Amino acid sequence: MKVYSEEFRFIDLTSCVCQNFSGGGTSKIDPMPHTPPPIPHTPYRIAITGPESTGKSELAEKLASYYKSHWVAEYSREYLRAPVRKYDYEDILEIAKGQYRNEEELAKTAGQFLFCDTEFIVTKIWCEEKYGRCHPWILEMIEKHRYDLYLLCNTDLPWEYDPLRENPDDRERLLELYKKELEDRGFPFAIISGTSKERLENAINAIEKYFS
Repeated sequence: MKVYSEEFRFIDLTSCVCQNFSGGGTSKIDPMPHTPPPIPHTPYRIAITGPESTGKSELAEKLASYYKSHWVAEYSREYLRAPVRKYDYEDILEIAKGQYRNEEELAKTAGQFLFCDTEFIVTKIWCEEKYGRCHPWILEMIEKHRYDLYLLCNTDLPWEYDPLRENPDDRERLLELYKKELEDRGFPFAIISGTSKERLENAINAIEKYFS
């Protein structure tokens, strides 16, 4: 693990293993190997995660503008749009699937980076906090659909009322849950702090350091 500061913790993903194959008989090396097919465009996916009212949506949008790419908006706001309706355990699964569909669609035309406002750990913690359990599909997707980097938004911004928000008093506790999830799974992440301008600068700094 690389440690750049208290705020930036990264997993070193640069190691590479090479294998050497040999066998009996003669072999012939083609002096003009065929050109491999082009690799499909795949942007680096950066997840903006953390408790509510920590500036995730604003940060995702500003990062997309800075890097001239796309950002994936939080699907739960579309799903539960005004008038705000009640939801249940099954709705969270539908929200997670809708978020994933939108992300896959935007990835087709994104630039170097695709910024994702929320990810599957968010829906896991949401499920467990609200209902004490989580959908197996969400748990599977956390591991199957890993992001290249997670930006964990700190709780140093004041909580702002929103009819969709439910946890004004325990964001610090929830932040520790997010941090533990990322650490236990060995996912590369950076904790992003600061005001609106500082937050953006710190996020850009983290991205540039990680992908340099």
